[in-house]
Amino acid sequence: MKTLHAIDYVVFLIYFVIVAGYGLWIYNRKKKASEDSKDYFLAEGSLTWWAIGASLIASNISAEQFIGMSGSGFKMGLAIASYEWMAAATLIIVAVFFMPVYLKNKIYTMPQFLQQRYNGTVAMIMAVFWLLLYVVVNLTSILYLGALAISSISGNNLTLCMYALAIFAVVITLGGMKVIGYTDIIQVFFLILGGLVTTYLALNLVSEKFGTTGVFNGFGLMMDHAGDHFHMILKRNNPNYIELPGITVLIGGLWIANLNYWGCNQYITQRALGADLPTARSGILFASFLKLLMPVIVVLPGIAAYVLYQQGSFTSELLQNGEVNPDRAYPLLLNLLPVGLKGLAFAALTAAVVASLAGKANSIATIFTLDIYKKIKPAADEQRIVKVGKITVVAAMLIAIIIAPLLGIDKKGGFQFIQEYTGFVSPGIFAMFIMGFFWKKTTSNAALFATVGGFVFSLLLKILPAHANLSGLADIGLSKAGANGVFEIPFLDRMGIVFVLCVMGMLIISLIDNVRGVKPNGLEVDTTLFKVSNTFLVGSVIVIGILAALYTLFW
Repeated sequence: MKTLHAIDYVVFLIYFVIVAGYGLWIYNRKKKASEDSKDYFLAEGSLTWWAIGASLIASNISAEQFIGMSGSGFKMGLAIASYEWMAAATLIIVAVFFMPVYLKNKIYTMPQFLQQRYNGTVAMIMAVFWLLLYVVVNLTSILYLGALAISSISGNNLTLCMYALAIFAVVITLGGMKVIGYTDIIQVFFLILGGLVTTYLALNLVSEKFGTTGVFNGFGLMMDHAGDHFHMILKRNNPNYIELPGITVLIGGLWIANLNYWGCNQYITQRALGADLPTARSGILFASFLKLLMPVIVVLPGIAAYVLYQQGSFTSELLQNGEVNPDRAYPLLLNLLPVGLKGLAFAALTAAVVASLAGKANSIATIFTLDIYKKIKPAADEQRIVKVGKITVVAAMLIAIIIAPLLGIDKKGGFQFIQEYTGFVSPGIFAMFIMGFFWKKTTSNAALFATVGGFVFSLLLKILPAHANLSGLADIGLSKAGANGVFEIPFLDRMGIVFVLCVMGMLIISLIDNVRGVKPNGLEVDTTLFKVSNTFLVGSVIVIGILAALYTLFW
C-alpha cells in the first residue's frame, strides 16, 4: 500500500528534526565556516576519523544502490555485491598510496592536482567536464531516482518529492563540508538501521512463504531456491555475464572503476582532503568496514524479492509495460513494512538520497568556485568565494530539478546503466592520475591524450559490435551475445582495454616529449609516507581476510 501513516510521518519527522537541528548546531558552533573557503568546502582539520568514514559511505550510498543494486540482486544475484566488496579493498589502496600524495602536495581539488601536475589547460578542461558530469548525470540521477523511490513508497507526487529532497539537501549543503560531514554520521545511522530492518523483513517473508520463521531460515531457503543467485563469479553461459564478466571483477576493469571512483573523484576524496594523514586513513578504513556490510542492506532484499516472485508473489506489481522491472523490488518490500518501521525505512532511504545530493552539490560548488571562479576573479575575498559557492549549490540543484524528468532515467535501468556510462571516461581519467602520481616523466600532452583518447576509445569499442563480428572473442571471454544476438565486449573488459591503450599512448607521447626537451611537473612523492600504523595494518588484514572468505564461500 503506497501510503505512509501518521506514525510513519512522526518517525520521519524525528529523523528530519535530528539531522536539521544537529546541522544547525554544528554550523553555529563553527561560524568560521562562513568566512574561510577552505574550512567551508573541506572542513579543514575539523572532521574526525569516524565523521570522514561515515560521510564517505553516506555520500556513496544513494537511490541507485537501494533501488538499482537491489534490482540487480533480483536479476543477477550476489555477484553485483562485487561493486561493494571490491570497494572495501580499493579504499585501503587509496588510503595507503593516494592520500599521502594528495596531502603531501596540499591538493584540495582534483583540478588543482591536474594544474599542479600538468598544466592549466588540462585542469580547466577536466574542471568543466566534471561539472557537466556531476550536474547532468550524477546530481540528476540521484535526485530523480530518489524521488521516484520515495514517491512509490509514500504515494506523494513525484515532482513534490523532487523539490522536497532538493530543499532538504540544499539546507544541509549551505552549511559547508563540516555540517555535511557531521550530519552524515546521523544519516548513516538511519541508513544502516532502516536498511537492516528492510532486510530482516525480506528474509522473514521468505521464511513465512515456506511455512517457517526466522531470518536464518529465510537465508537458507533463499540459497536452496535461488542457488544460482549466490555466485560471485559468473560463468560465460550466464545471461548476466556481459554486465559482470567472470574473473574480471577480481583482476580487471572493476579495479579501474573503483580506483577512479574512490581515488580520483572530488565527490569522494573531498571528505579526507581536509584532514591529516593518520585521521584520513583511519576514516577511510572505517568506510572500508562499512562497505562490507552494504550488500546485506542493498543486495539481499533483491534476492529475497526474486525468491518471493518465483513463489508467486509480486507477479503483477513488478511488471512495467508487460515486462518484469527488477528496480521495483525494493520499493515493493518497503510497502510491506508495518506502520512505524515503514517510516524508519523511509527515513533511511531519504537519508541516503539527501546525503548523496548534499555531497555532490558541495563538490560541484568546490570545483566551480576554487577551480573556475577563483581563476576568473583572483582578487575575490574569502566571503565572496563562499557566497559564490552557496549560489552554485542552489543553481546546480535547480538545473537538476528542471532537466531530470527529461532524461528518461527511470527507463534505462538503475545501477548498471550508471556504471557503464561512467565507464566511458573513467579509464582515461584514472590513467592520467596514476601516471601523474608515480611516473615523473609523464607530460601534459600525454594527459590530454588520455582525457580525449580514453573517451574516443570507449566510444569506438561500444559501437564496434554494430560494424564487426566479435564472436571470435567469445572463446577467450572477451565477448558475449546480447539479447539481440550481437556479440559485444562487456563494459568492464572494455574499460580494462581502454586503460591499457591510454597508458601505452601516454608512455609513447611522454617519451617523445622528453626527447624534445619538454620538462614535466613531477609531484613530490615521499615513499616513507606509504608506511602505515600497526592499527591500520591490522584493520586492513581483517578486511582482506573477510573478503577472501566471502569470495571463497560464494565463488
